[in-house]
Amino acid sequence: MAVEPLSQKEIEDRLAELPGWSADGDRLTRSYRLGSHFAAAALVMHVAGIQDELDHHSDLTLGYNTVSLSVNTHSAGGAVTEKDFDLARRVEDIAPAHGAH
Repeated sequence: MAVEPLSQKEIEDRLAELPGWSADGDRLTRSYRLGSHFAAAALVMHVAGIQDELDHHSDLTLGYNTVSLSVNTHSAGGAVTEKDFDLARRVEDIAPAHGAH
């Protein structure tokens, strides 16, 4: 099943429902600050599990007490699709449990 790129309007509408997320060129991006390096690493592990479950993977960067995600859909030519927003919503659901803001 082909995944279709979203229009700029569709991307903007969906971003309005995901505070903290933004469009950066052809990618969705978000950074989280956590209380410690261990908390940040735990969030990375949780996000990695979600990505495997969805079979959709972002660029995921672990800093000292930060986690950054950057995602688009390679099978759609590197465009932003609904798959990217599905991943973003799932991450938003679990991030507060790790103390992310």
